[in-house]
This record gives sequence, structure tokens and C-alpha cells, in this order.
Amino acid sequence: MQQMDSTTSWRRLCAAIVIGTIGSIGMWSFVVALPAVQADFAVQRNQASLPYTLTMVGFAFGGVFMGRLADRFGVFVPLLIGALALSLGYVASSMMPTLPLYALMHVIVGFGASASFAPLMADISLWFARRRGIAVALASVGNYLAGTLWPPLLQAFIATQGWRAVHFAVGIACLVTLLPLAFLMRQRPSAEARTGTAPASKFGHLELSQNTLLALLIIAGVACCVAMAMPQVHIVAYCADLGYGPARGAEMLSAMLGFGIISRIAAGFIADRIGGLSALIISSTLQGVALFFYLFFDGLASLYIISALFGLFQGGLVPMYAVIVREYFPASKAGATLGLVIMATLFGMAFGGWFSGLIFDWTGSYRLAFLNGLLWNLINVAIVAFLLFKRKFTAQPA
Repeated sequence: MQQMDSTTSWRRLCAAIVIGTIGSIGMWSFVVALPAVQADFAVQRNQASLPYTLTMVGFAFGGVFMGRLADRFGVFVPLLIGALALSLGYVASSMMPTLPLYALMHVIVGFGASASFAPLMADISLWFARRRGIAVALASVGNYLAGTLWPPLLQAFIATQGWRAVHFAVGIACLVTLLPLAFLMRQRPSAEARTGTAPASKFGHLELSQNTLLALLIIAGVACCVAMAMPQVHIVAYCADLGYGPARGAEMLSAMLGFGIISRIAAGFIADRIGGLSALIISSTLQGVALFFYLFFDGLASLYIISALFGLFQGGLVPMYAVIVREYFPASKAGATLGLVIMATLFGMAFGGWFSGLIFDWTGSYRLAFLNGLLWNLINVAIVAFLLFKRKFTAQPA
């Protein structure tokens, strides 16, 4: 029988990181392509942000669908579907003659990419017990590795080959890499791991119904990611507007997500010691601090430093929702429940990316967009603080 925290578990985690690094290109490629796509279709910034918004919509609904598939059939099935959808979305988008059709193809891109995130975190959470926090955090690292590795590479090829050729090449690459990797994930967790109830957490229990907790986590997920979207979605365009060029923005995005990897791993270690809720409020508070800095500094060196700090502060946010789900919800519903929470975070990213572009079009500046993100971040902190207030500890028998 498969054992928790075993060598098999760690091998599976390594495969999940590789899959996440490749599959999560769907979340980051358009951020780099945005200026080129805007120029090609001759549209305003908020219109050019539509493909990213629809990518997040596809990712959000895909996460729920893929999570349910993973709960029922194991993560192998959604990984196969995701690889095919990613390839189709990228190849088809490279051929679209208008922005609406191009944006529509990004629903498929987001749907395919979703298999490489929430379902993988939920699956890995069933293979670990003692080291669950760090394992889930590492499973989520592929998403940020993708954001670190792909933007500079894609920017270089877009500058020389154009965004259409790059989209086509990415679609083919996803097909030939992700399909074989999916077969490494065929084994399912033990029946005991899949059907267990939420444990009597050493980090306490919440005096809330599971439906109420889920609703609060969904609102918190939206709020934290509206805040997160402003720098992540618009940093390339922001640097271009300031005269630094899109290449500098791509480097800042890469640094942001690279430092986010450190944050995610650190958050996993912290969660194993103080619980997911406590780790979440630390990350959320620090994300707000970084957004505050963006309001006052826009020099090139300052933006590099603040972007690195933003990544270092906020990277642990999203994987902590997976840890919280496993601490307070039954294992049999891990995929579907986490899929709903991740859907909320993606709606936050989608709305935040679009609304920040709209604020820019209204004002000609990103200053109010950063302030908007900071206000949403405060909502997230307030919700998590309330959950910590509702947390109660039960004395353990000697």
C-alpha cells in the first residue's frame, strides 16, 4: 500500500513540479505578448487585456472541472485533457485574424493550463501528511517557475519572430512534453488517503460551518488576487509606458516570480509549523506592504527592487489555500473544493488585470490602479484575521 511521505511521494512531487512548470506557461505567455498584441490589433490597453481575462476565466472554471475529475479518476485524466487543450488553444490562437477570436482561444489555453495547478496541489496533498505544507508549496512552485523562465525567453522570440510564430511553437511544445509526463502520474493515492475526513488539526478547528468557511475563502481569494494582478499583469506595459521598454518589464516579472518561488517554499515550511491560516495572513500583509511601495517609487532600480520584494512577499498566498482546504475539509472533496477556491483567485486575477487596464485608460496612469489593489488586499487581511479569531484549540489527550 502507498505510504504517506514516502520515496514514491517525493518522486511524484518532482514530476508535478516539472508538469507545472511547462503547463503553467498558459498563465504567463500573454503578459509578455500584451504590447505586441495591442500594437498588432490596434486597440486600447483594456481591450488588449481581454485575452488575459479570458485565460483566467478558462483557468478558473477549468480548475473546478479538472478538480472533480481528479477526485473521481485521479489526476492522470485531467493532465491528459489539459495537454490537448493547451496545444489546441495556442495553435489556434496563432491563426486568429481578430482580437475577439484571439481572446476566445485563450479560454481554451486557460482551461488546459488549469490541470497543471489546483489538481496537482490537491493530488500531492493526498500523498503527504507530516510534510504536507512544504509538499503543497513545492507542487505550486511549477507555476512560478513558469513565470520565471518563460517571460524572458518568450520576449526574446516575440521580438524576433513575432507573437504568432511563438504561440504556434508553444502549442506544439506543450503537446510533445506534457502528454508523456502525464503517464508518470497514473498511480492513485491509497483509498484511505482519498476517503479520509478532515483531521482534528493540531492548528485548531474553526467554529464555522464548512459552507461558511468555503464562502469566506472564496471572497478572500478574489480579494488577494485582485491586488496581486496589478503588478503581475501590467508590469511589462507599465515599464514600456515609463520609457524603460518591455524587455525590462519582462525581467521584472521574471524576478517577481523567481522570488515568489522562495516565498512559496518558505510559506510551506511556516504552514507546517503554525498552520495555513497563520501563514496566509503573514503573506497577505506583506503583499500589501509591497503594493504600498509601488505608489511612491517608479525609478528603474526602484521597480526592480520592489518587484523582487513583491514576489518575495506574495508568493506564498495561493498555495496556503490548498493547505487550509486539507486542514478543514474532507480529503474526498479536496480537488473540487480547492478548485472552487482557486477559481475565486483566478476571477480575482482576471478582474484585477482587466480593471487595472481600465483605470489606466481612464486616468492615463497606474497610480490609482495600485491604490485599488491595496484596498482589495485589506479586504483579504480582514477576512483571514476573522478566521483566525474564530479558530479554537481543543486540548489533546496526554
